[in-house]
Amino acid sequence: MTADLSHGPVCPVPLSHRETIILGHGSGGKLTHDLIRLVFKRWLSNPFLNQGDDAARMDSTLLAGTPVISTDAHVVKPIFFPGGDIGRLAVCGTVNDVAMLGAVPKYLTASFILEEGLLIKELDQVVQSMAEAAKEADVLIVAGDTKVVERGKGDRVYISTTGFGIIPPGHGSISGANAQPGDLVILSGTLGDHGIAVLSARNELSFEVHLESDVAPLNKMIQQVLSAAPHTHVLRDPTRGGLATSLNEIAEQSKVDIHIQESTIAIKPAVRAACEMLGFDPVYLANEGKVIAIVPQIEATAALQAMHNHPYGLDAVIIGEVTVSDTIHPCVVQHTPYGSSRILTMLAGEILPRIC
Repeated sequence: MTADLSHGPVCPVPLSHRETIILGHGSGGKLTHDLIRLVFKRWLSNPFLNQGDDAARMDSTLLAGTPVISTDAHVVKPIFFPGGDIGRLAVCGTVNDVAMLGAVPKYLTASFILEEGLLIKELDQVVQSMAEAAKEADVLIVAGDTKVVERGKGDRVYISTTGFGIIPPGHGSISGANAQPGDLVILSGTLGDHGIAVLSARNELSFEVHLESDVAPLNKMIQQVLSAAPHTHVLRDPTRGGLATSLNEIAEQSKVDIHIQESTIAIKPAVRAACEMLGFDPVYLANEGKVIAIVPQIEATAALQAMHNHPYGLDAVIIGEVTVSDTIHPCVVQHTPYGSSRILTMLAGEILPRIC
């Protein structure tokens, strides 16, 4: 059969491909624009993003403070897990990194690496989660980009985010290098929830736990803490490497020793049971909704109460103190309920890959 070319060349009507991601969604053409309109703008629409430019113009009044920028990549497996998904994780992780300097997060950018074959309804769910987390944190996603890789060359979706925030004028310097002897160490809640929740979702091991990830934006709770304890020295979120690694980073930056009491650290029964079965130490498990605050002793009670007044800090507790380091290499010491102690080193190797 010969095509009728009497009226010139005929082009077939392109398929809409509204169910799965194909390579054409990364072409920059109509399929890309359809994906932006049907998924990304549906959930993330705001005046900056809707301008449709290659970059977003920022509010010049923000320059009255000190700018803070952080960037992060998210490759969690599986992309959906109890208590969250890769979209919520991407927003909360970067919001929290900006907030750890005492900054108020304002804007995010996001880039997506999508694998051919990803269901568009799954992408829609991920982007919806990002929108909900951004609303909770009171930030805007103002720019983004999407690329598509061949089937088998990715793992459904990877997300990279960059966060921009401002430290208000007059606020003190918060840094891992600022811990002082005599400071107290506060942990905002239970350890290991995220790591065990993600592991349980992989169905690779024959155990089940009823546990949700703690993934959450902490910026508003942190602002409450800073209002109550304005001389806070250090804020750090114990993500990959867990509490032990984060405390070692702070000890090294500040050239101090940190002593913590094992009996004060809260661990949910499901996490403890999983750790005992698998041989994990909870102090090395990843968290995505916890903060370590190191504050002067005189402000510790006020900081602790500020956490207790926020839903994400109900289980906050003072776990230790900062002391002078008597050695060349600062260390973190965990004291057990039995009168013994052990040195907590940084995490060696990888307990749980692809956790965030």
